[in-house]
Amino acid sequence: MNPVADITLWLALGAGTLSFLSPCTLPLFPAYLSYITGMTVKEIQGSQEIKVRRKLLIHASLFILGVSLIFISLGVGVSLLGQWVQGLLSGQSGVFLQRIAGLFIIIMGLFVAGLIQWKGLMKERRFHFTKKPVGYIGTVFVGMGFAAGWTPCIGPIFASILVIAGSDPTMGAVYTITYVIGFAIPFFLLTFFLGSTKWLVTYSQKIMKIGGGIMVVMGLLLFTGQLARISNILLRFVQDSWFSNLG
Repeated sequence: MNPVADITLWLALGAGTLSFLSPCTLPLFPAYLSYITGMTVKEIQGSQEIKVRRKLLIHASLFILGVSLIFISLGVGVSLLGQWVQGLLSGQSGVFLQRIAGLFIIIMGLFVAGLIQWKGLMKERRFHFTKKPVGYIGTVFVGMGFAAGWTPCIGPIFASILVIAGSDPTMGAVYTITYVIGFAIPFFLLTFFLGSTKWLVTYSQKIMKIGGGIMVVMGLLLFTGQLARISNILLRFVQDSWFSNLG
């Protein structure tokens, strides 16, 4: 794997985590967890029984499965589209798509940081269930409904990952899977430490601004072609440090 792909994987992982910690997801997390398990927030916070913990883990896993089915399907679809586009264009298609991806990420980063507004992205298209479908299968459908929505925070971040997937079709599915992992890690952690969401919500706006700033920097590096150069410098630094420690 080349150094650029390594950095992009970390970016995708961070993007997934940022999506979960966004102000339009994190504050709703307790309600979602209560909805898919059929338990009250107090019951989830207070119970230490193994039976309850197992129930939480199963529902959380099935919810993430539903999210994954939608996100990964989109990632694979965009990768195939990117591969087709590259086939139509000349040998410089990789550079062209890279610059388009960089420009798009810059715009989305400014949006995530709150520096620009885009009414089309501010519309929420998430599915709303008046009543949860019965059983564990119902939790999968709720996860799919959540992922199929386009919220003001998740939409721009995930769209950036899709654009990267389209510009690098060979790694597109991997980037999308990494994004899902980044989303799943805090989801599982906070499932068992629900009380921690309170202080995280307080800082979610600041987290988004920092994340948006990082997206802008990565977009600039991608657009100017400097990402590969910086990746090689970091790789050489890590290799030199590793060999020096061995010596």
